[in-house]
Amino acid sequence: MAREKEIEVAPGVTFPAWTYNGRIPGPTLRATEGERLRITLVNHSAHAHTIHFHGLHAAQVDGTAGIGLSLVQPGGQTVYEFDAEPFGLHLYHCHVTPLAHHIAKGLYGVFLIDPKEARPEADELVMVMNGFDTNFDRANELYAVNTIPFVYMSDPVRVTVGELVRIYLVNVLEYDLVNSFHVHGNFFDWYPTGTSMSPAEHTDTVMLCQGQRGILEITFPREGRFMFHAHQSEFAELGWMGFFEAGCGPACEKSG
Repeated sequence: MAREKEIEVAPGVTFPAWTYNGRIPGPTLRATEGERLRITLVNHSAHAHTIHFHGLHAAQVDGTAGIGLSLVQPGGQTVYEFDAEPFGLHLYHCHVTPLAHHIAKGLYGVFLIDPKEARPEADELVMVMNGFDTNFDRANELYAVNTIPFVYMSDPVRVTVGELVRIYLVNVLEYDLVNSFHVHGNFFDWYPTGTSMSPAEHTDTVMLCQGQRGILEITFPREGRFMFHAHQSEFAELGWMGFFEAGCGPACEKSG
């Protein structure tokens, strides 16, 4: 469902958002490769919208204005139906002009397709890198992962030493050309777009343009609090930073 909603993006700072299901980012959609998907968009907003899914599908359901199902007008609805392919990490977003405005206002989310042969079991989380133009000058005043600046500073992401952590990382930051992810004191395996089961790189920093995404797999060998953040200092200082809190689980307690 598309609708307008005031979102508190920082203490005392509200943002007049355009949302899917009343939240930013929209709901994470998850399927297994080859499954048939049927997604209904009901437009309760005052503006025409669509959903464009990254992935493989017919032009009829591409969510592009003037093609196939085309625009969903206020009060209208439509159904996008297609098979989930290829496996990997994708995204969806509104594709109505002015495109930057529709995305920056909040109409986006994660579209995850698992391979038929499942990835190894892991502690999983989604990180959507985004930002907010709170004074509408086409430049961001706040940066974050998952919308709320600095939230993982005071409430770190808790992980267990020795256990695999899988992060689904998507960049939908508007008004800036690139974004990045860097973790302190550790390295990770990087799977660009998640369309391969073999990592492309073992690193501690990745750079992403808008719409790029990938799967990050990391195992913390030591206890402690490790920072993660954008490696653009401005983004970090305006909200895009946090901590992993690596604690000792049953395995390391036994070995200790």
